[in-house]
Amino acid sequence: MMMVSRYFRRTLFAAAKSETSGAASMARMTAHNPLEEFFEADRKPDEEKPVVYGRSWKASELRLKSWDDLNKLWFVLLKEKNMLMTQRQMLHAQNLRFPNPERLPKVRKSMCRIKHVLTERAIEEPDSRRSAEMKRMVNAL
Repeated sequence: MMMVSRYFRRTLFAAAKSETSGAASMARMTAHNPLEEFFEADRKPDEEKPVVYGRSWKASELRLKSWDDLNKLWFVLLKEKNMLMTQRQMLHAQNLRFPNPERLPKVRKSMCRIKHVLTERAIEEPDSRRSAEMKRMVNAL
């Protein structure tokens, strides 16, 4: 139980540390405002081709991924969801239409499916203590 939580914390700390060092080197090259991550990069109006966005993840695809990959994907989707909701709110305040509103349900479905797959794994865990710890981690997402 404690070993799983330590491992999870170390993994998150290592990921945050690597992102921080990468971000520091990126900041040296260009002045970057962290709030820009909540907004989608603007497209040029002269681009004729419509942007095609992907589909939501299927549970069968997610079952093939490791626990760490699913946690990383969860946070990528959380960031995407925050960006989309921020953009939707900003456009709504300006009485503008939110482009591609179908993206948000795809992200939410994928997040729900990740939680489902992680819960399945926690239930299938033979060690009851480890299973309880895994369930707590899933519920914290």
